[in-house]
This record gives sequence, C-alpha cells and structure tokens, in this order.
Amino acid sequence: RSKISISINGRIRVTIPYYSPDFAVKRLIRENRETIREMLKKYNQSNSYYNGQLIGKSHTLLIQNANTNQINEYIENNYIIANLPKDTNINSLLVQNEIRKIVLKILKKQAKAYLPRRITFLAEKYNFEFTKLRLSHTRTRWGSCSSSGTISLNIALMNLPMHLIDYVIIHELCHTRQMNHSQLFWK
Repeated sequence: RSKISISINGRIRVTIPYYSPDFAVKRLIRENRETIREMLKKYNQSNSYYNGQLIGKSHTLLIQNANTNQINEYIENNYIIANLPKDTNINSLLVQNEIRKIVLKILKKQAKAYLPRRITFLAEKYNFEFTKLRLSHTRTRWGSCSSSGTISLNIALMNLPMHLIDYVIIHELCHTRQMNHSQLFWK
C-alpha cells in the first residue's frame, strides 16, 4: 500500500511497496499534488516556530534580524535566541529546521530532568511497576509501553500542561497491567 506523509522535519515522505518501480513514486506524487499541498499547509500552520513562543517549561524563543550572513542560534539564560539575516523569512523550511534542532535539544534536556522523576513518583504513588523509561521524539505518539515494561515518553510532552503530562504517564503505567485499551484497561 502506498502512502504520503509529512515527516517531523517537514519533508514529504512517500512509502511504497519495496519492489515498486520508480515511476510509481512519480505517479503517486503527480496524482496527489493538491493533497500534498494541503498536508504541507496544515503542517506549516501547526508546526511553525514564532517569536516569543514558549518552548517547554522554561525557555522562550526570541527571533531577531541581525547583521549576519547565516542563521545563528544560541541559548542564553532561559532564552533560545535565533539571529537571522535581515532578508530571511522565518517561515522558510531552512529557518524552521535550524530552530527545530535547538528546540529539540532544549526539550530533551528538560525531559531528562523531569520525566524520570515524575514517572517514578507516579508509579510509587499508584503502585505501578515499570522496567525502564525511554525518551523519544515521534510525531504520532505521546507514549507507549512494551510488553517487557519499558515505557517510552515523547520529549514533546514538555510542551504540554503538567496535568496532561501526568495523564500520559499514568496511561502508560496502566499498560504495564493491561496491554490494550479494553474495558478492563479503562477501569
């Protein structure tokens, strides 16, 4: 089955059966141009970084035009500062991807500092056991739990309110007892 999607970094991803000829990819793209344009438009609207945006729990993104020839980002106190060349469009894929790299570093750092302590606290409070915590960054899942008791949590959780982070953690802890979404799980 063929599929078109947008990856985390905003690039178009085409999935086709392994032995499909190259022309099948070209035809799939040609026949779905409007759909691809809509997907990119929605992706850009919901995934674009902007000046003053709160990143995680403690950082603010500051975007400035500067006398520079290249994009320059750095962290100062609780600010992620992105200096852009004067005529650079903040919404360009290049700028968004450069900002995304430093944002992911911040989210990963915050997740490493917060999520292990929080999951341990909630597991003890509600009498759950898990084997291991793994941090990830996927586009489609907030968390998951393997049959071996390894819980994976998305670093993007750090962008959510605390009560929703707790909800996801408790949801995954419940999977250590019930590995599905049956009525028993919801009880």
